[in-house]
Amino acid sequence: MRKKMLVPYLTGGIRPDWTRYLEEYERSGADAIEIGLPFSDPILDGPTIQEASDLALSRGVSPRSILDDLAGLKITIPLIAMTYYNLVLHKGADRFCQDLAEAGVSGLIVPDLPLDEAGALSEAAIKHGVDLTLLASPVTAPDRLAEIASRSRGFVYAISVMGTTGERDQVAGDGIKLAVELRKLTDQPILLAFGISRPEHATAAAEACDGVVIGAALMRKILDGGEPEQMGAVLSEFRRALDTVTV
Repeated sequence: MRKKMLVPYLTGGIRPDWTRYLEEYERSGADAIEIGLPFSDPILDGPTIQEASDLALSRGVSPRSILDDLAGLKITIPLIAMTYYNLVLHKGADRFCQDLAEAGVSGLIVPDLPLDEAGALSEAAIKHGVDLTLLASPVTAPDRLAEIASRSRGFVYAISVMGTTGERDQVAGDGIKLAVELRKLTDQPILLAFGISRPEHATAAAEACDGVVIGAALMRKILDGGEPEQMGAVLSEFRRALDTVTV
């Protein structure tokens, strides 16, 4: 039986000791961790992640400071940076990917990167051993869906709804259909994101995909004061739920 993947999201620099959440997430069963590099115009993020990004930026956090914080951490699971294309362009694709690799980050997600313009960043990522993961949505045209499935590295990031990140009452049926379609196109893992807010959402999604990304549901609790140990306990509930899903 293959274990379903659990990938929590954390806004980098959300508080001075933010890397403690990374350590707790690993202890609590995460298979990888998505780290948001805050940006002032996060077009894909809903109110919760925007609030977290604003808080981090108000502390003076930058991509450089986040990567410096990661240096020397004893984290053995993959760390995946999520950020926006402006920050990549500001640094330059090659240097940006080099900085990620030197900090121990092995994956990159850039949600506003146009597929037709991904060549240079993809080449830089490959050069530095960073997996550039591409996004697919329920309205992605079939030909582009096939191209995304072919070019994505690490996994394919399947967005369950057309909209921004955020907590929802149920897993969108369109997201499940998307995961099923992607499975026909690639052997890469398919992770479903957006709106996976409760353990039962994770199990429902995992019936159709290889794992889930948990973002706003965790960040809301952190913004409300959730300590690393408390958040580890929350993530453990998702881990136990996913472990009930057989392949």
